[in-house]
Amino acid sequence: MPYRSVFEIIGPVMIGPSSSHTAGAVRLGQLARGIFGEEPGEITVRFYGSFAQTYRGHATDVAVVAGLLNFQTDDARIPDSLEHARERGISVSLIPEADPPQHPNTLAMELANGANTLRVTGVSLGGGAVRLTELEGFPLNLTGENPAILILHLDTPGVVAAVTARLAQNEINISHMGLSRRGRGKVALMVIETDQAVPKEVAAELMGARHVIRVALLQG
Repeated sequence: MPYRSVFEIIGPVMIGPSSSHTAGAVRLGQLARGIFGEEPGEITVRFYGSFAQTYRGHATDVAVVAGLLNFQTDDARIPDSLEHARERGISVSLIPEADPPQHPNTLAMELANGANTLRVTGVSLGGGAVRLTELEGFPLNLTGENPAILILHLDTPGVVAAVTARLAQNEINISHMGLSRRGRGKVALMVIETDQAVPKEVAAELMGARHVIRVALLQG
């Protein structure tokens, strides 16, 4: 297997004990927090496979909560993230699940703050590398290494054209684009990876477009 960086071999700068069970979990939490767009008031994390068996011993529980609090992988507060969450008035539920996952290091995060809710699933690949695999029931394949914009919208003619036109007007180049839907005319998810970060002002413009339900940014 080819490696692009020495950090893929030795792992990231981090609070241990494990790059896959700890640093990877922090990163998954960070990505979910970025999509959610604000600090959650309620956190539910479901652990699957290896994570379900070792999430306490390998500090996966405190790691994912730390990421959801926007801590970095080397933040000395990671071991005490559950206490930090309590101090901020955040409710945290940690649930090991028996269902077999497609990947052994899988966790699902359910976040809520009033009417704002989110469910996102991800896997830890080792060495701190991760992949988001599902958002609100839609399949994903995002590592978070590149900037991306995620748009939930109604599957209506003209929405994709309006979004790509607005990105072009702001000189934002699309490197990869995917679309999945629940059925003709129903809710769909547009995932656009870009060569540069999408400004929040552009995301706000897209949020105002017809038939757009939600816009979230991953800044890479």
